[in-house]
Amino acid sequence: MPLTYIRAKAPQATVVLYPSDHFVYPEERFLEAVRRAVRIAESRPDRLVMLGVPPDRLELDYGWIQPDQSIAGLPSEPVQKTVRSFLEKPDAAQADAALRAGALWNTLVFAANVDLLWSLGWQCVPDMMPRFDQLSRAIGGPNEGRVLQAIYRDMPAKNFSSDLLQRVPEQLAVVELTGALWSDWGKPERIAETLRRIDRRPAFPLTCLDRPFVPLPMTAADGGLPMTV
Repeated sequence: MPLTYIRAKAPQATVVLYPSDHFVYPEERFLEAVRRAVRIAESRPDRLVMLGVPPDRLELDYGWIQPDQSIAGLPSEPVQKTVRSFLEKPDAAQADAALRAGALWNTLVFAANVDLLWSLGWQCVPDMMPRFDQLSRAIGGPNEGRVLQAIYRDMPAKNFSSDLLQRVPEQLAVVELTGALWSDWGKPERIAETLRRIDRRPAFPLTCLDRPFVPLPMTAADGGLPMTV
């Protein structure tokens, strides 16, 4: 949905997606990598430029990126590579093979041209895109609010990784995020692990984060998380 509003104002803009529950340290290394990805995406508007992290363990909950060949880019930038394959939530055997083959963890941070993302939406999730076209026509008009409500009322849930990224490896490029600690804080135990690794202690006992996480039951109104375009 936010992309629809950006496209209405600046269809040739370059945007960056940041997941809300990830941790990076030190921050400046991460921001340097993001700036590199933006510069590459601006020079290669045909590529969605992802940040990948070298793995330090077998991990089944992360997406894995298998880099392929180096591609030409800006002379001052580190080498970026095409993507051979994209693997989301692998089983143990798949993750072990990816680790041995030099695959990278997918941070789900990427830079891309707005029009490229729009065209990939039509290619990968065509059942959703008419809704966003309808919103584009309504932006700034008296029916904008009603159109938004109607879209959210029956919007199907999609997974950006498996429904889009995994289907278009030929449109992806990847650069490595090095010299920084990255973790997806989607599980409490990862928070505890990260704090131990950076030698930080919170005001609460770390042991409480090591307990199994029991999610609250979802109501019908909660539904799934839609992929917003």
